[in-house]
Amino acid sequence: MVSPKVALIAGASGLVGSHCLQLLLQSPRYHKVISVGRKLIPLEHPKLQQQVVDFNHLEKHRHSLIADDVYCCLGTTIKKAGSQEKFRQVDYTYVVNLAKITVSHFASQFLVVSALGADASSRIFYNRVKGEMEQAVKALPFTAVHIFQPSLLLGNRKEVRLGEKAASAFANVFGFLFKGPLRPYKAIQAQAVAKAMLEAAKQDGGGVLVHSNEQMLQYS
Repeated sequence: MVSPKVALIAGASGLVGSHCLQLLLQSPRYHKVISVGRKLIPLEHPKLQQQVVDFNHLEKHRHSLIADDVYCCLGTTIKKAGSQEKFRQVDYTYVVNLAKITVSHFASQFLVVSALGADASSRIFYNRVKGEMEQAVKALPFTAVHIFQPSLLLGNRKEVRLGEKAASAFANVFGFLFKGPLRPYKAIQAQAVAKAMLEAAKQDGGGVLVHSNEQMLQYS
């Protein structure tokens, strides 16, 4: 019988991350779940170990970042970050630094939430940063790297994003239109992305795998 593993999750207070954390705590695959973030999450569980970290100086916390499977759900928006530079800091630098440190501690799998349209050569800043992050993570010597590229995420956020709220309302009403060639762009529930992440980890495979929005929709 395979011994239970340790999972590490970054971004557990976010939309996908909050669902992912609940699934990790429920899964018999893990006997311990380490959540790293800028502040504590108001949640207690026998498996849960929380670490408050400074992502700008993540190296100082490296001895707290030891796990078998690493789930990275970090992400922000340019509006929330305040500038393109600060957006890049969160969605590229924080993610890649986490990957580099955990792989140096022999983590087997790195599972990261990216975005539909991620492309390092894109003229769109958001897509370009996501694509560059993907390239950097793919180059690291994990046994497996899983990249998840969701479309518009649906779910209850703690903060209100008016643009996303309007888009979500449209998606909920007109989601039936996203069939055939439009299905890959259909909005997806954050919980479905979280389920896809855990299912991918459970395969214990190898290599670099990119999980499309269409593939993840099966978990809706």
